Amino acid sequence: MTSLFWQTTGTGDRDLVLLHGWGLNAGVWSCIIPRLAPHFRLHLVDLPGYGRSRGYGALTLDQMAEEVASRARAAALWLGWSLGGLVATTVAYRRPQAVAGLITVASSPRFCADGDWPGIRPEVLEGFAQELRSDFTRTVSRFLGLQTLGTESARQDARWLKSVVLAQPTPETEVLAGGLTLLRASDLRSALGRLDVPLLRLYGYLDGLVPRKVVPLVDECSPASQSIVYAGAAHAPFISHPALFCQALCDFSQTVT
Repeated sequence: MTSLFWQTTGTGDRDLVLLHGWGLNAGVWSCIIPRLAPHFRLHLVDLPGYGRSRGYGALTLDQMAEEVASRARAAALWLGWSLGGLVATTVAYRRPQAVAGLITVASSPRFCADGDWPGIRPEVLEGFAQELRSDFTRTVSRFLGLQTLGTESARQDARWLKSVVLAQPTPETEVLAGGLTLLRASDLRSALGRLDVPLLRLYGYLDGLVPRKVVPLVDECSPASQSIVYAGAAHAPFISHPALFCQALCDFSQTVT
């Protein structure tokens, strides 16, 4: 039996669904919940197979999006970080009536490098997939380390992210391998151009997983969207720049009807 973890908190009158990245869980948002709770009704979700969402195997991107969207209120704001950005974008594309506005954080419609498209080298993701089979802890730790690399508080932030992973049940290897496959194979560039919802994209200037060179290319895919690049941030700008990050969400919310 499957069980999707979905927790609602906050005193605001606008719904905001928060989707985390690969290997993690909804606990990753604990650092900004106090800032957001007065402004939003927050829906904290563990993606299927992650954290407290148990009983799932590896899902396709469409399956994961449908599983999460089936629990959501209509006309919510959806925020997806990294892998969660792919899921949130798919929800917005497949169920536009359910999404009032979309926010992607350190995410790309195409994570894998592809010709002139910048991204993660395919062999890097394949290496992580192979290492998962022999050493789960080391693989996840390495991946989390990449997410904070270059920031002033890189070590501290990586340790905190690791504590979020260890605070909840660890995902099955099958689920983690499936998530890496999604990062390696998904390509939402054409879908992004056909989105019919307001879109805000947030990036870190120092991000080694979603390089800043991708920003103008996504501008071309989605010319009506807004983008912000945080200097001094890497793959987790909500950790390194919480005040600026949360203000951007509040400002965007005010523009979405």
